[in-house]
Amino acid sequence: MATLVITVIGEDRPGLVSSLADVVAEHGGSWGRSQLAQLAGKFAGIVTVDVPDAHASALTRAVGSLEGLDISVQGAEDGAAAGVEGEAGETFHLDLVGHDHPGIVQQVSGVLARQKVSVEALDTRVVPAPQAGGDLFEARCAFRAPADVDVEALKQALEELAQELQVDVTFDAADQAAVWE
Repeated sequence: MATLVITVIGEDRPGLVSSLADVVAEHGGSWGRSQLAQLAGKFAGIVTVDVPDAHASALTRAVGSLEGLDISVQGAEDGAAAGVEGEAGETFHLDLVGHDHPGIVQQVSGVLARQKVSVEALDTRVVPAPQAGGDLFEARCAFRAPADVDVEALKQALEELAQELQVDVTFDAADQAAVWE
């Protein structure tokens, strides 16, 4: 069995996910984990597909021929399909809210990287907040810390950064970050 990682981007339209799912099913593939979104009129997504080895090349060609989409297909290395889910360590959840300004994601992700933390999910949005004098930046992040991480040091680093950025953060252990409806 081959595991393929398919990335797709294109103009959003009704039936786009269905056309991709049809091609996967026609080649005996099993849709695995996916993240799909419509942003600013574009559709973007990533999905893992398990497919019999004998059908992997045909599936790759077929998804590549879907009209109006820029699609990339890569084979996952052995064990890579499970990703960081298979690694030891605890999952944490971070919520962040504050006035929008450049560099927030860069600085937060820098703190996480220095602690050897792996981001599993990151959802961000900017929402108008006229009563607050501008736009608010909101982020929800699920990340997995190595088993030997100093949780208190990680929490302290995030709290110090929150003060520097003048944002509110909530940090706790969680199974997985929630997404906005």
